[in-house]
Amino acid sequence: MQIVEEGIHSKALLRLMHLSSPSLPIGAYTYSQGLEAAIDCGQVTDEKTAGAWIADALTVVADFEAPIVWRLLQAFAARDADQVTYWTDNFIGARDTTEFRAETIQMGYSLSKLIAELNIADESLVKILETQEEVPLPTAFACAAVALAVPAQSAMLANLYAMVENQVLACLKSVPLGQVAGQRLLLSLHSNIEAAAHRAQQLEDDELSNWAPGLSVLSMQHEVQYSRIYRS
Repeated sequence: MQIVEEGIHSKALLRLMHLSSPSLPIGAYTYSQGLEAAIDCGQVTDEKTAGAWIADALTVVADFEAPIVWRLLQAFAARDADQVTYWTDNFIGARDTTEFRAETIQMGYSLSKLIAELNIADESLVKILETQEEVPLPTAFACAAVALAVPAQSAMLANLYAMVENQVLACLKSVPLGQVAGQRLLLSLHSNIEAAAHRAQQLEDDELSNWAPGLSVLSMQHEVQYSRIYRS
């Protein structure tokens, strides 16, 4: 029995590592989620300010995107197409700049295509995904996590860690920071990731909020930024 249980846990761990890998080719590395604009205008200049920026970004995600990911994980697990559509539409509708909307739709499309081509989801999951008018990243991620039988709480942590790792990589390239500083940043943000995952699971529907006007302004400025290497 113990050998069987260890085998199940190992499978879940491997699938989690697969799903959260930055090497998964959905184009995340081409986006900075407003960070490049913050670097350009001098808000992020070193390891300390980079850490503060990413921690603040996590609080925004914990209040809106992460709770929606949590709800989508439950909806896909229950094969509840109406709830998937409801939260998918809510998330897309809350993308308040052209770049933020394009980012999530592009990566959601890429991950959806992978789900189909790798044949990892059963027919009921595929049908729900195909009925969505557009598929943002949280919806595709939740579908993939359920298809791979990754526990919901683990999937939440993987989703948040992938976001943080991508932000740290952007800092390494653009601030720039050294490799040691990047690893130090990642380690220092583990508790923030855990706190964000916990908060996302506790919020009621009417408590969700994506209110972050400073980030929205930076995203709009990035759309017309003279020199840039990221798409957001």
